Amino acid sequence: MTTIATIIPIVEEDAATGAVAEAYADYRTRFERDHIPSILKCFATHPPLLEQMIALASTLLFTESHLSRKIKEMIATYISALNACPYCLDSHASFLRTQGGSNELLQALSNANLDSPSLTLRESRMLDFVGKVTIESHRISPDDINLMKSVGWAQQEIAEAVHITALFACFNRVANTFGLPSQNLLDHGPNLVHAREKA
Repeated sequence: MTTIATIIPIVEEDAATGAVAEAYADYRTRFERDHIPSILKCFATHPPLLEQMIALASTLLFTESHLSRKIKEMIATYISALNACPYCLDSHASFLRTQGGSNELLQALSNANLDSPSLTLRESRMLDFVGKVTIESHRISPDDINLMKSVGWAQQEIAEAVHITALFACFNRVANTFGLPSQNLLDHGPNLVHAREKA
């Protein structure tokens, strides 16, 4: 089992006891994973929070809902780029690849390039909206919602996008502050560093 050096210690699987060990075992079984994601090991430092965060992430990202899984992963990838979170960016860009995301799309989102031809107008409007929610949510107005509706996004989809964006406001900051490194699941290319510097 690989142990990573973090700024704030996390609860590794071989050190987990009690409720944390049970939550880890349940996660492995339910999601058919051979390891526990490091982001969950961060939340395990406060055991009552761990199960709640697993449930929240599962509900927003992995449960069938108003938004497609691909759009959810596009939001997760883009927001993680804006928040300069290499751990979440790499993780969710990898998930996006499994949902049909092209190299061009992954490169565009990793570099916060919403003018890329790999994005439809509808997708670009969604990402522009969640970017505003991330950076200046206090400036969101009815005009922003109407602009989203004008390209076909429904009220429920817009609300769900806000929830996912808020989830990554949490995940990105926890991952960065605990010091989780990129998992190097994908090669984002040399422009990623430039994107992080701009974020």
